[in-house]
Amino acid sequence: MMLLSDDKIRDIDLAGQRILECVGLKILDQAYLERLKASGCQVDLNSKIVRFPKAFLDQTLSKAPVQFTLHSRDGEHDLDLGAGNVYFGNGGRVFQVLDTAIGEYRPTVLKDIAQTANLVNDLEHINFYIIACQAHDLDPAYYHLNDFFYALNHTTKHVMGGCDTLEGVKQVWGLTSFLAGGEEKFRQKPFVSIITNPISPLTVDRTTLQILEFCSVQGIPVTFAPAPIAGVTAPVSLAGALTQMHAEALAGVALSQFFYPGAKIMYGSVPMVMDLRNMDLTTGSAEAAMMNAAAVRLAKLYDLPIYASAGLTESKSSDLQTGLEKAISCLLVGLAGADYIHLAAGMLDSGNSISYEQYVIDDEILGMIHRILAGIDVNEDTMGLSCIEKIGPGGSFVTEDHTVEYMFQEYFYPQLAVRSNFDQWEGSNRPTLFSRASARLQKWRDNHRSVLDEELLSKIRMKFPQIVDL
Repeated sequence: MMLLSDDKIRDIDLAGQRILECVGLKILDQAYLERLKASGCQVDLNSKIVRFPKAFLDQTLSKAPVQFTLHSRDGEHDLDLGAGNVYFGNGGRVFQVLDTAIGEYRPTVLKDIAQTANLVNDLEHINFYIIACQAHDLDPAYYHLNDFFYALNHTTKHVMGGCDTLEGVKQVWGLTSFLAGGEEKFRQKPFVSIITNPISPLTVDRTTLQILEFCSVQGIPVTFAPAPIAGVTAPVSLAGALTQMHAEALAGVALSQFFYPGAKIMYGSVPMVMDLRNMDLTTGSAEAAMMNAAAVRLAKLYDLPIYASAGLTESKSSDLQTGLEKAISCLLVGLAGADYIHLAAGMLDSGNSISYEQYVIDDEILGMIHRILAGIDVNEDTMGLSCIEKIGPGGSFVTEDHTVEYMFQEYFYPQLAVRSNFDQWEGSNRPTLFSRASARLQKWRDNHRSVLDEELLSKIRMKFPQIVDL
């Protein structure tokens, strides 16, 4: 079932363009206002409003790449965006972790970045790593140098993160260029990317513009990800929130191409809603999932890879609500065909917290969803006509070669879900999905490790003495 018809999607797109042309975007920096004015945009220097003529939008948006690769350092987990693939990753920048060892939440520290990166590295169905949390024990001056270093030292998968300052992005760029063997080598195969965000409604500050421009020019893939809250920082109607978000996302793509034609950028989508009866954020709502699925269609009007959202929950623990909200949103947005789905693993409490056990559980949920997205392979052999003719009425297929050949190709076999009969389950001390996740987590903890070799680590520490020890 389609949430919106092609005509309705086009209506939202045209309305988004109209917002940019008639309402405009507030740009909180004089120098950028003057540059945009010189390019043909309509700029009011007093109100700081920039209006984007259709010709400017058409020209800049047409320069954005429709396909590019977010590389992994080992080349084994590359993410080919715009090629019809769906990738899931965790979410980031939370402030606390549910620590089952002490039975309560605690503030996140640098060690949690290293550990979550290493856990994602070992989980098969989480395709990329986003800097998971705020390290409260870090000096702000070298915050991003350290959090990206410890992420890269514990996973070979693609690493993404937000940066608060232009200096922070420059630190990350210096580190990753050194790891790649030079700036040009990093540009050819970038294995990190950066998150930027406008301020809804329709506002962009100077730091965001500086980061967006630096990334665009230096070849660092980036997303410009609006996070409007329907009824608070966007219209309460889903169509209205989508329209505003679409305008903000298109503005980000256009600005990146204005800074550097061909810059690698993902259309960003992080729409949220409130329970307006009590003003609680409801990131795990059905409506948030619906808007993200619709946003995929909006991005694909321009053949843009999309950074979408799914997998959030308001629940504070790994309970039934958590599984329900995560599975619905991840499946819906995955079926819509989003290229890059963040927030899909490890998160609780409206995206404010993480849980190590939840990472493991979400990996299994995502494995099931990946299986659904792969679809049913129909050909002469999979239809099994020759096997059916051989066995005939009343026979058994259990020991047939056809069964042995396809039993692992056709099915996803969960590691955590309980599938045994009651007697076997009771004889195994009544395992649950959560107890099995905890057991698997303990095995991982026993094998926690770095992924960079000692010689390279020594060179990095000599080059960047601001990197702290865990």
